[in-house]
Amino acid sequence: MSVNKAIIVGNVTKDPEIRSASNGQEIATFSIATNQKWKGKDGSPQERVEWHRVVVFSQGLVGIVKNYVKKGSKLYIEGQLQTRKWTDKNGVDKYTTEIVLQNFNSTLQILNRVDGDSSSVSYAASQNNNNTSGSSTNNDSSTKVVIDDEISF
Repeated sequence: MSVNKAIIVGNVTKDPEIRSASNGQEIATFSIATNQKWKGKDGSPQERVEWHRVVVFSQGLVGIVKNYVKKGSKLYIEGQLQTRKWTDKNGVDKYTTEIVLQNFNSTLQILNRVDGDSSSVSYAASQNNNNTSGSSTNNDSSTKVVIDDEISF
């Protein structure tokens, strides 16, 4: 048995791109930046930024990305790593690794406020729809929409 799961928390680096596949299904793509900060041996601050490409095939999640995700959005993403190979115009093989959200066990959670709303919004496509409470569903039976009121302590 093996596990292929990627979990990323970061900020969207530019507005998502929505395109249509040949079958008419929409696909969302965007990049998320994550950063790591530490102090160097001399005490000076250090930082490393990584960019991660995210591809969303789940139609319910594509709709959420279209309507709510924009440059600067802070997201929690769970998906699978997939590496694609293609050949460029010079005949050189190229590879890219992406975090793919499709079908079951994919999660997209918006961590910052959406359009001034005071709620946090969570969206997940999962095999078992009973794992999220207090939710309403849209037409995609594998997609859950959860809105939790913000609780301040």
